[in-house]
Amino acid sequence: MSSADLFALNQPAAPLAERLRPKHIDEVIGQSHLLGEGKPLRLAFQSGKLHSMILWGPPGVGKTTLARLMASAFDAEFVPLSAVLSGVKDIREAIAQAEQTLQQNGRHTILFVDEVHRFNKSQQDAFLPFVEQGLVTFIGATTENPSFELNNALLSRAQVYVLQSLDEAEMGQLFERAQQAALPDVTFEAAARERVIGYADGDARRLLNVMEQLQTAAASAGKKIIDAAFLDNTLAQKMRRFDKGGEAFYDQISALHKSVRGSNPDAALYWLVRMLDGGADPRYLARRIVRMAWEDIGLADPRAIQLCNDAAATYERLGSPEGELALAQAVLYLAVAAKSNAGYVAYNAARAFISQDGSREVPLHLRNAPTKLMKQLDYGKDYRYAHDEAGGYAAGENYFPDGMPEVSFYEPTERGLEAKIAEKLAHLRELDAKAKK
Repeated sequence: MSSADLFALNQPAAPLAERLRPKHIDEVIGQSHLLGEGKPLRLAFQSGKLHSMILWGPPGVGKTTLARLMASAFDAEFVPLSAVLSGVKDIREAIAQAEQTLQQNGRHTILFVDEVHRFNKSQQDAFLPFVEQGLVTFIGATTENPSFELNNALLSRAQVYVLQSLDEAEMGQLFERAQQAALPDVTFEAAARERVIGYADGDARRLLNVMEQLQTAAASAGKKIIDAAFLDNTLAQKMRRFDKGGEAFYDQISALHKSVRGSNPDAALYWLVRMLDGGADPRYLARRIVRMAWEDIGLADPRAIQLCNDAAATYERLGSPEGELALAQAVLYLAVAAKSNAGYVAYNAARAFISQDGSREVPLHLRNAPTKLMKQLDYGKDYRYAHDEAGGYAAGENYFPDGMPEVSFYEPTERGLEAKIAEKLAHLRELDAKAKK
């Protein structure tokens, strides 16, 4: 055996994900909204002209694969950087490499930056001039919303393409491809196949990693048939993909909040349990639930606020999973409660008014007069003590600064307790109008 053959034998096998990485865009599974005939990315491949782009999507949907395919299609040098591990020095070295490649080989360079949202402003600015000069074509991959994480200057020079998680049918295609490559002599029961696809949750890389684990486990156990029981013994507890600080996190929080606001208890419960199942911090969810009570139920049903506070306290006392029941019932109550955002609107209106208005003096009659001098200066003079007035209300009294235009921040709805509040305020305003006459 030659030394070359011996060397080849000692080389570890490439990971399944690398072995199955598509060599052509027609081999890519998923992203048909971008890669189908006449769709934006296919047109980009067919155009013969490179352009900078941001590939935005969840993990395991093919961002790196598409960037590599772009380099292959245009015979460009592919220089990858990880924003997690790289700094300005690495960017400068990559630019120097691109200049050398252009001078020596006449080849253009694609600078691929994975997790580009991890670069700060100065790091993003470091390669921007070279993108503008055309020395490199920039392709960034991110799981975060580019509009929040990337410089406007960079965004204005790159086309954003939104990639989507693979659906069940697409994951099924990938499963078949992976089984043929890694486990050709092993049969999967239908339930086991379904479990693997569900476990991967739209993440192609995760599915391939699972299949690789199963390949090792099946070989060790001498298994030719994989069932659900074997999966339970091989895989960790099933967890939905859940980014605790990223786009998916805020999307699901938004869905929960909007389901509560929309008075749909089943949808609200679905999103709450989905987030708990995915590993969201129940204490964070408890805080958001309390916020929902104040923002969307408000004075239409003040019991909601107390119930949510009690649910948060219950979770603190019981922990998981027992305390999660209290959060679930709080969410159900919020969903079916009368809704009002009148308090929220009033607060924002008051803040907006005050941010633009001057600092007006407190009227003398509303000032406190704890000293003799203050009384001599007419602090508190002519103040009307409401409890001494008919009905406990000083009709016509002014509580705003002198000369301030009339405002009405709080307008109660006709729902829940606020309907009663609206009636009372209407009555008091009638008394004010009569007193002013």
